[in-house]
Amino acid sequence: MPTPKEKTDFSDRLKFSMTRAPEKMRGATDLALHFNLRYHGEPVSPHKLATLAEWFKVEQHWLHYGPPPSGNPQNAPKPITHDEKYPASEETLELASKIEALSSHHRYLLEELIDQFYGTGGKR
Repeated sequence: MPTPKEKTDFSDRLKFSMTRAPEKMRGATDLALHFNLRYHGEPVSPHKLATLAEWFKVEQHWLHYGPPPSGNPQNAPKPITHDEKYPASEETLELASKIEALSSHHRYLLEELIDQFYGTGGKR
């Protein structure tokens, strides 16, 4: 059984990892939604942890246990800047293909919608 401190530390590492995700998440509901889009199978914790680590591009061991006892900070993932590019996932490529297949008018509408989510006010 994890101790209360281990649970708190895991929660902190998970929250930090969420800030590095390509999708902006506002809480547990968004986390669950995006997680369920990636994970297919029975609810087995080690598999979920592996899915989370792969998604957030962090080491599974670090996410679960934190840094090694040596406290080597090189093992902790570095924050990703807001405008840094992420490697294209299968889901991203599939979505891009669907967007590309839209009419130019529908692509324009979709771009406007995305601008509204990101608050760019039409600036690209």
